[in-house]
Amino acid sequence: MTETLVPPAAAPTPPLPPEHRRRPYRPHRASRSWQLIRAVLLVIGAAITLFPFYAMVVLSFKPTGPVTFPDSLLPWPFSAEAYDAVFGAKSVLRWVWNTLVYSVVSVVGVLLLSSLAGYAFAKKRFPGKETMFWSFLAMLMVPYHVTMIPTFIIISELGGVDTYWGLILPTLANAQAVFLMRQFIASLPDSLFEAARLDGCSEWRVYVSIVLPLIKPILATLGVFVFLWHWNDFLWPLIVGQSTDMRTLTTGIASLQQENVPLNMLLAGSVIAFVPIFMAYLVGQRYFTEGVASSGIKG
Repeated sequence: MTETLVPPAAAPTPPLPPEHRRRPYRPHRASRSWQLIRAVLLVIGAAITLFPFYAMVVLSFKPTGPVTFPDSLLPWPFSAEAYDAVFGAKSVLRWVWNTLVYSVVSVVGVLLLSSLAGYAFAKKRFPGKETMFWSFLAMLMVPYHVTMIPTFIIISELGGVDTYWGLILPTLANAQAVFLMRQFIASLPDSLFEAARLDGCSEWRVYVSIVLPLIKPILATLGVFVFLWHWNDFLWPLIVGQSTDMRTLTTGIASLQQENVPLNMLLAGSVIAFVPIFMAYLVGQRYFTEGVASSGIKG
């Protein structure tokens, strides 16, 4: 008869002496002091960054008169006469409309053309693709001011001065947008495109049904940047929009400074010019953050 061997029970582990027991983690006094210093520095940096915006808004709601510091930085007395004057001026409303047309149409055009070009450079094969891409990308190393005069001569000869198409057309070829689109689309798996082609999808259907839904983050990121560039653009609208009716907000507000317009009206126009940019960022904030993170991870 075979006996079953039962291992002896393990002896209980004796408790550790108090000096060897693990103590709960407590932040060191020096680390807590550094966290406090860092928080104070961040608050100071945020206050310095936001102070010009605060001063712009507060001074725009002041009545017309001399500006004295620091009394003028207080939110009282409150007056909206500057905004009444700005919105009552037909030229300012016309400048707002011109800036909206210039910015929105440019955003749509740049996103459409850059996504199409990025898809072609990333997933299509055709002769001279690499040479064409790097030649197009070399435009980033050419200063904008070098090509500005030849571009204006061409637009002027075609009759594009003081027109919307003359203002918008030269800004649609954006090499940086094409490069970002190409890098983002190149990271998409090729199996998606192969499966779509096996199902009989045309290239346009592949672009609409597969490419566009997958590149929403980079589209939103580029859309915010392009809108910001065009909304704040000054030099090209100044050259092309030579008449008062074709000015944008940036060139229009700059022209008001030469007409001895009160400071509160100038700052009210600046606030009006800032609000659409802020709203555009709020609308695309989620996609903007995803696009920046994805671009940083995918290189």
